[in-house]
Formats: sequence, structure tokens, C-alpha cells
Amino acid sequence: MVAVPELPASAAPVALGAADRIGVPVRHRRAVAVAASAMELFRPESDLARLLESFQEVDLLLAADDIPVQACGSVHVLGPAGSEPIVLDDGDGDDGDDEPDDVQARASALDLTDLKVHRLGLTGPLGPAAEADMVAAMSELVGFDPEPGVYCLAPAVSPSDAGRTAVGRAAQRIAQVYGIPLLRYRCLELSVVVVED
Repeated sequence: MVAVPELPASAAPVALGAADRIGVPVRHRRAVAVAASAMELFRPESDLARLLESFQEVDLLLAADDIPVQACGSVHVLGPAGSEPIVLDDGDGDDGDDEPDDVQARASALDLTDLKVHRLGLTGPLGPAAEADMVAAMSELVGFDPEPGVYCLAPAVSPSDAGRTAVGRAAQRIAQVYGIPLLRYRCLELSVVVVED
């Protein structure tokens, strides 16, 4: 039980409106963005890259890495009868070793202010089972008590793409739990790319 001091009749409690709780305008805007893969950031006319230009600080979570063509494995060709198969790619090359540096280098070339790329490293294609991992990772990026000016960016939901739907649902849960605004960006299928002749 809590003791409450008596209030004189002239000092009735007053409820504050939303306008009274708004303080100083937000000067520092931070984005916590999530994308199914790095392609959303690097493709021509990327809506995600355009939105990120308006933030002073950006944490971008890549749910899954783009799978390079070389990562499919070795190719064996059968030779004449009785001979050993010919290996066209033995997988010992360093094709995938520099990929994290490549993504960071390409991201820094975009001239986005204070962009930090975080990789969740889920295997694609993404599905509903990946949603919990994305919620946990985004929760770490948002922080325990987000300061004013934190926004969540997520792809527009597409019912035909299970991966994008899982990413969008995870971002929606984060926005609801932390009470931060959720902005949606257009994906490749929803964008218009102008081709110059």
C-alpha cells in the first residue's frame, strides 16, 4: 500500500495532454533498418539507400547474405570411361573469404553518414522460423530504452515473398514493443527503374 498525501480542494490533479509531454524537437535521428539481403541497399534506385540518407546514424541488419554463384560447390565432369572425373572448381579458392569486407566497402562507397552493417547470417531463403532471430537482433540494435528520434525501417510486405514478410513482421513487432515509428521502403518489385539508352 502506498500513502498519498492529502490534496487541498483547489489543487486537483491535472492530466497532461500529448502536446505537454513533447519536449525539445529531435535533432539526432537514428535508423534501425532491416533488409533480407544486401541487394536491397546496393541495387540501382534503392529506396532503402534513399531513406537512409536522411538519418545521422544508421544500424542496418542484413538477415541473410547474398549467395554468390561460386558458393554452389564443385563441378565434376565425367571424362572417358575408366578415367577420374575432372574437377572444374575444387572450392579451395578464396571466393567467399572477402565477402564481409566487400559489403562494408560497398556500403562505405554510398556516403551514408555513420552506417554500421550488422549481419545475422541466416541461411536463405528466409521463412517464418527466422522471425524470432530477427526480433532478437533488432532488439539489441534498438536498445533497452530507445532515445527520441529512433526509427525502424523495413521492406514493404509482399504476400508472395515469405522472406520479406518475415522481415516485415519482425520489424513491426519491434516498432510496437518499443513504441518507435516504422517506415516501409519499396523493394525491387515495387520500384520503377529508369533505363537510359
